[in-house]
Amino acid sequence: MTAADAIVLAGGRASRMGGVDKPAIVIGGRSMLDAALAAVASCAHTVVVGPHRPELPPEIKQTREVPPGSGPVAAIGAGLRSLGSAAPLVVVLAADLPFLSARSITELIRYTCESGADAVFAADEAGRPQYLIGVWRRTALAAALDGLDSLINQPMKALIPADSAIIALPGVADCDTDEEVRQARAAVATPALSLDEARNILRDNLSRLVSYEADLRSVRGAALAAPLAAVGPLPRFDVSAMDGYAVAGDGPWRLRRDIGFAGGQRPVGLLPGEAVRIATGAHVPDGTTGVVRDEFVRVAADDRLHRLPDTPIRDDVRRRGEDRHPGDLVAPQGTPVTAALISAAASVEVTAAAVRGPVRARIVMTGDEIRSEGPLHNGQTRDSIGPILPDLLSWYGIRTTDRVHLRDTPNGFDEVLTAPLDCDLLVIVGATGSGAADQLRAAVDRTEARVLVRRLRLRPGGSTVVAELASGTTVLGLPGNPFAAVATLMALAPALVEGRTGGTTRHPFLGPLHNAEEISGPVARIVPARFAPQGGWLGDPNIRTAHLGGLVDRDGLVIVPADATDGATVEFLPLPR
Repeated sequence: MTAADAIVLAGGRASRMGGVDKPAIVIGGRSMLDAALAAVASCAHTVVVGPHRPELPPEIKQTREVPPGSGPVAAIGAGLRSLGSAAPLVVVLAADLPFLSARSITELIRYTCESGADAVFAADEAGRPQYLIGVWRRTALAAALDGLDSLINQPMKALIPADSAIIALPGVADCDTDEEVRQARAAVATPALSLDEARNILRDNLSRLVSYEADLRSVRGAALAAPLAAVGPLPRFDVSAMDGYAVAGDGPWRLRRDIGFAGGQRPVGLLPGEAVRIATGAHVPDGTTGVVRDEFVRVAADDRLHRLPDTPIRDDVRRRGEDRHPGDLVAPQGTPVTAALISAAASVEVTAAAVRGPVRARIVMTGDEIRSEGPLHNGQTRDSIGPILPDLLSWYGIRTTDRVHLRDTPNGFDEVLTAPLDCDLLVIVGATGSGAADQLRAAVDRTEARVLVRRLRLRPGGSTVVAELASGTTVLGLPGNPFAAVATLMALAPALVEGRTGGTTRHPFLGPLHNAEEISGPVARIVPARFAPQGGWLGDPNIRTAHLGGLVDRDGLVIVPADATDGATVEFLPLPR
């Protein structure tokens, strides 16, 4: 891999935290500066820009922007001068990223080399670029700095080259406020859960919905709150299983002229040696000893019915109660209410039953930058997932009752979480990270909600949060990044529905992922996939998470385990059609 140097920015005033030395704040047993240095440990040379820190080892260069506190652009200029001319790539990193990993820096370097871009920056799970987590070509960085009249108090956007790229990475949430530091420490104290751990918690710990009696045809997506038993027998009477002839005794038979139709009048009883034409599903007459299929007989000129030689002897009569007797179990408690269950219940005279659900959801889209209708203004982007979420939720039996947009206000989430809610599930998209506009976690904590999933050990989707309010409503906080939101919802929705309704656990679709090695990393990943000609799937190694364009011609998603090898068994999540 191409060699890189590193500039770590460890100065700044931290005015939002009362002037505290942010890089020295300890989270998870190490300072944020130590976390940054660990992330760039493989770089050839590293310079720390900020106040002198005697505790740093001598191989770490130190310098200071002039004047002190004159902004990140000035600090980057001082750092580049201190490095001198060496490696062709330069990592630029802020020292307020407690969860950034060396793997993420390696990914940025790799993408810079492959893309040919002048600079590549990380994006958080909401899709927002983080310009102080990036890799530059040294020549491009030097040219950008030289192109400015002054470096003092310049915004970072003044430095960004036209030929730059942005990729989503885990662990890029920064700490700019005391609240974000508290959240980061809480996240360390409560480790992120694997997807399987989170699913099991949701199935076992979410409060069950209240059971009630309902017409089964109106509650698809619910689950049975009690076993469902047959009221009537199936079949209700002896019926023909085939088109043919009801016969009495051994043939040949004298064929009568009347005919038995399904739903029609039952033919009068047969005497020994008689036969009557009959249709599938028709009530066979008394005296019937069997039904002979059309293809097994011939009718002679004298209206005598003869069995053809060498044809099998079959009964072809479905006897009363052959499939179900009154009181027989049709489906156990927890069975989802599907078309198959509705049909099976109706066939034994059951149209209503005790159920839980279906889960009713309210969708809350967040962010001033999101606009669903009308022309876009500066800084706005189109809501590309809000309109499709009701259809996606319905795939899992969840009914959407409402969809609203929440502006970025100091108390917006408090009002949403404490208002009377006529729903079982709040699906909140965005504001789950640790940035300045990501306020959902703090609002959830203020309600004293029961947090079931604080974070996931998953990429994308790591910032997902699931909690239960005192009212019993489930809060599902999804990342604002469109692909992360959809992928995480698809991965968690079945377990969430099972937890609320008491439904039985779905069996996962499992199979081999033929190119797992080029996709897998240190944590599980969800990526688009297509069916492979030889069976199993082929996943997409590189995805753009800021939109759903990568799903247009794909068959579903695959959940790739950490450090998986080619041919590893993975779970497949089919895309709704």
